[in-house]
Amino acid sequence: MEPELLLEARKRDVGGFMVRRALPSAQRKLVGPFIFYDHLCRVDFAPGQGLVVRPHPHIALATVTYLFEGAFLHRDSLGYAQLIRPGDVNWMIAGRGIAHSERTPPELRESGGPLHGIQCWVALPREHEEIEPSFAHHPKSTIPRLTLDGVALSVIAGTAYGETSPVRVLSPTLYAHGSFPAGSSLEVDDQHQERAVYVAAGALSLAPGAPEHGEGSLLILPPKTQVTLHSRSGAEAMLLGGAPLDGDRHIYWNFVSSSLARLEQAKQDWVEGRFGKVVGDEQEFIPLPGG
Repeated sequence: MEPELLLEARKRDVGGFMVRRALPSAQRKLVGPFIFYDHLCRVDFAPGQGLVVRPHPHIALATVTYLFEGAFLHRDSLGYAQLIRPGDVNWMIAGRGIAHSERTPPELRESGGPLHGIQCWVALPREHEEIEPSFAHHPKSTIPRLTLDGVALSVIAGTAYGETSPVRVLSPTLYAHGSFPAGSSLEVDDQHQERAVYVAAGALSLAPGAPEHGEGSLLILPPKTQVTLHSRSGAEAMLLGGAPLDGDRHIYWNFVSSSLARLEQAKQDWVEGRFGKVVGDEQEFIPLPGG
């Protein structure tokens, strides 16, 4: 079996470490509600180094953070300060507007260490684009976990394999992490209309003996089709998708909206300081590109 579409994530340097960006692409903008998908490639920070993402804004989306290794501190303009560790889920609904930052905290920066994870955006249905912003942290212990045919699964958001995540999704969503031992196979949950698999480490194929797809591959799966994933030597993979959104979405920088006029307003709001300061991180910010 072949994927409906195979996308290879574009690799880029974002200041001290590399990311692979799988969505959006010229061939595909969305998979279910997922509109932006960044894989933070594994890095070992030297002592004194770490993640530095200065305050920046969002509208009309939810950011989703999930780590395999390491930790960093989220702060936002609502006043939340939350350390995230592997297996936890940070879910921030931007709605009508929020600003946040992400940094390695001083005690971890001093020692250095690894960082590896996924950050993505879920676009909101039109009726929810302008809701009040919010932030929720879900510890690893609250995330549903199960093992199928030797594959360990965590249901990060939405529903999969009969389990429902506590994360507050606003449209039907599939988001799960699967750890594949060598020689394992897993049938992909088929309840969602749009589905994809992202390979975060190792390699997977869609049939025994077929060519494997390695790290950075996003496999868009055919709808209403039984698909079984196979890994000869082991893999870490993300299952993502859900129901299609109610119409097209536009993207500019860190903003997503069904309305081009709303994007223009968000640009002006950031330039003129109407998003509010990130509490505890008020001194720096990322300027509007070209502003």
